[in-house]
Amino acid sequence: MLIALLSASFLFNLGQGVLRPSLPLYLQRVFAARYQQVTLIPAVFGAGKWIASLPTGYLLDTLGRRLLMTSGLLLIAGSDLGSVMVTRYGAFLALRALAGVGWAMFATVATTAMVGGRAVSRRGRAVSLLLMSETLGLLLGSSVGGLLYQRVGTVTPFVFEAACMLAASLALIGATFPAAEPRSTSGGGSGDWRRLGTALRVPGVLLMGLTSAALTVVQTGILVFLFPLYLVERAGLSPSTMGLLVSLGVLGRLGPLWVGGSTSDRVGRMRVLIPGLLLYAVLLGSLTLLTHPVALGLWSLAIGGAGGLVAPLPAALIGDRAPLAVQGVAIGWLRTITDTGQIVGPLIMGAVADTLDLTAPFFLGATLLLVTAWQCRRHARAMSTSTAS
Repeated sequence: MLIALLSASFLFNLGQGVLRPSLPLYLQRVFAARYQQVTLIPAVFGAGKWIASLPTGYLLDTLGRRLLMTSGLLLIAGSDLGSVMVTRYGAFLALRALAGVGWAMFATVATTAMVGGRAVSRRGRAVSLLLMSETLGLLLGSSVGGLLYQRVGTVTPFVFEAACMLAASLALIGATFPAAEPRSTSGGGSGDWRRLGTALRVPGVLLMGLTSAALTVVQTGILVFLFPLYLVERAGLSPSTMGLLVSLGVLGRLGPLWVGGSTSDRVGRMRVLIPGLLLYAVLLGSLTLLTHPVALGLWSLAIGGAGGLVAPLPAALIGDRAPLAVQGVAIGWLRTITDTGQIVGPLIMGAVADTLDLTAPFFLGATLLLVTAWQCRRHARAMSTSTAS
């Protein structure tokens, strides 16, 4: 089951990565889309994810892992094929929102499957493996997406992503999933919507959701959208050099993803999360002092590493704390609040950059990480006091 799930996750993100760089070009060529119409695509995709993540957590016990994940993959494949057939921008927009729903169905269940049914001593590594397969798929896909669009055909990335989703579905269909474990009905049965309240009352679940949202705000609101502009406008780098430095940040995540998860299995989640957040904040804030390409490249690697170090820990800690009866709902809520950060992060950081200065979001992001680390420290002290008493 583990190999099939990691293979499906890799194929899933390979298809996503191929489509990402070519989608804006396709919109401008086929629909003569304006910039605002282009930026609506990730917004509606994120909205689809936001809507579907929590309901997927509730449906997990009823429909099962395999059915939900394969249905989500097939929904994305159908949206891709439909996207190349429609001639109206509104219809295209609706299909990308449906693809976001499919994304949530797969990703929520995949995360739940990786954290569930494992001992605490292996859970961090399991989440790390999932995130590493995602990162590797996105990295490889993004590197060839533009080439496929330019040399093979404008609709090729959509067809390629659909093929990846079908291949991922076949990998899951052929896998053997463990039988469902008995779940306690305390705190609500499988159809009881009060389970969300039960999950949020588990110590650490609410905080880890907010931590994941903060990490997503920094990642999408600063590193994805504003860091490339900083490299070009403030450091004076060429677009090709900028692309290289951005890719170094992605590469920098891979090793630390494993280190963060495996180390937290041995020494504890908070003992890795709190220093990781502090390191992330220092690197992000000090980035604005640099303009030399070599220094910026090293900082990009380090920032990617700091992000990778802490990325697996919120899901792993929720897996540690949430009872089996509400685990799917807790992961669904984690995905929902994370998607909220993906939607509002670029809006907030973009507004701050327009109002103040391009460097201001970097300081704001560093402050957000410091506050998050402080809250995690308070939580760790409270849990230590509770355990001692």
